[in-house]
Amino acid sequence: MRYLPLNDADRTAMLAAIGAAKIDDLFEDVPADSLNATFDLPDHLGEMEVERALGAMAAKNRAAGEGPFFIGCGAYAHHVPATVDHIIQRSEFLTSYTPYQPEIAQGTLQYLFEFQTQVAALTGMDVANASMYDGSTGCAEAALMARRVTKRKKVILSGALHPQYAAVTRTNLELHNDNVIQAPINTGAAEDLASMIDDETSCVIVQNPDVFGNIRDLTPIAEAAHAKGALLVAVVTETVSLGAIKSPGEMGADIVVGEGQSIGNGLNYGGPYVGLFATRQKYIRQMPGRLCGETTDAEGKRGFVLTLSTREQHIRRDKATSNICTNSGLCTLAFTVHMTLLGEAGLRRLAMLNHDIAGKAADALGAVTGVEIVNKSYFNEFTLRLPKNASAVVDTLAKEGVLAGVPGGRLWPDDPAAENLLIVAATERVTEGDIETFALKLREAL
Repeated sequence: MRYLPLNDADRTAMLAAIGAAKIDDLFEDVPADSLNATFDLPDHLGEMEVERALGAMAAKNRAAGEGPFFIGCGAYAHHVPATVDHIIQRSEFLTSYTPYQPEIAQGTLQYLFEFQTQVAALTGMDVANASMYDGSTGCAEAALMARRVTKRKKVILSGALHPQYAAVTRTNLELHNDNVIQAPINTGAAEDLASMIDDETSCVIVQNPDVFGNIRDLTPIAEAAHAKGALLVAVVTETVSLGAIKSPGEMGADIVVGEGQSIGNGLNYGGPYVGLFATRQKYIRQMPGRLCGETTDAEGKRGFVLTLSTREQHIRRDKATSNICTNSGLCTLAFTVHMTLLGEAGLRRLAMLNHDIAGKAADALGAVTGVEIVNKSYFNEFTLRLPKNASAVVDTLAKEGVLAGVPGGRLWPDDPAAENLLIVAATERVTEGDIETFALKLREAL
């Protein structure tokens, strides 16, 4: 046998070592009524009955494709070609786990290598890793990486950074007793981050397009950060935007993190998603996660290996760059397949289509009496200021079959200034009929 279970002597020795007389002593702190609890649950059902019950529960949900859908704010309803789902469900991909043995995992290693190449090209950076859990955890890991690079403990967050990204980053950094400072909420993207940077700053984290949809020029912020020895971390939640706007790398970013859900992955009720992470070559050894590299085998043939794997599974905890347990492999593959189908020209066409549809939506909604568009620029997402509470309007429109967007009160529940804000996204799946219906129902609701 390759696995030999413990025998009675082994168990007795282990109990003696910890001062316990019997195994039951290990549970003495657990109340007896909890160990032998009874639960008020219905009796078991047959397979058909279970399907019927679960189907009734699922019917209470409203799918994104069932009508006008304008929700974005970090997760976007894009079309995913059937080819993507077909390929990722092939058994060699669907059942593969992790490429620790390169001699039997060349396919997995190659698509991760291609994924890294695509992400580096999209972000304008030198190198990308083999993915993160999602965009928000990637953002936190970027701040931790900047801390290692600069040996500093102050992080500045833009006021237009997605609040959930900010919360995840703050949670991670405050565990290290770092000083995390966030600028005030600014819907116009005209915030003075440069004045907040000092000699103690490790990094400045800015989203582009920001949470309100504004497109930003990161160059001045990058210059201000570099002048003080700090890094610029750029966050991209809508990856399709990189087909239309200047890449963060071109604007001087040192680390780029993002959410790759937009390409190849559906909304999936909030996950699983896939985090993107790219950086400059000089920081490669501080990059979290793992990196696949290209090499040649003993016969001179092209092959792929894990080049850097400085996670806790591979190295001592105090030397590890992160505690990431795995990469989002299947979501990564979906991203790579979709990007390969699109190509550069296809991505640019898709991006321009998104912007064109968003422009039509902004024109129609901005024409509704009392509605103000707060953006000076946008890609496929923009923010409306309504004359009444946005959450109430969203609820009203949902009853009319229109999922109108994300109300500011949901993201900033403690800020009265956010109550009338409505963040609207319009992707290639939105039709002109959807826009007309939204505008009509919004006019009625107001």
